[in-house]
Amino acid sequence: MESSKTTKGKVLKGKVVSDKMSKTVVVSVDRYTKHPKYEKFIRSRKSYKAHDEAGEYKVGDVVMIGECAPYSKDKHFEVLSKVI
Repeated sequence: MESSKTTKGKVLKGKVVSDKMSKTVVVSVDRYTKHPKYEKFIRSRKSYKAHDEAGEYKVGDVVMIGECAPYSKDKHFEVLSKVI
């Protein structure tokens, strides 16, 4: 599949937590939401599999991922760029 590097869907920022698969990295994205009643901020974390064609991103890199057409059953994002 060809990488378009332009997205119409979600764009998320997260940290690469795994690069053991070929052409795939796992990116952990943190979100902070405010509890509606108690008004405490709650951290929620979700992992996304993202396509990395060249295999250039390693564990610990902070990257931007964007939604794209599905590459596989559970890979619907691609790495757009590295955040410095």
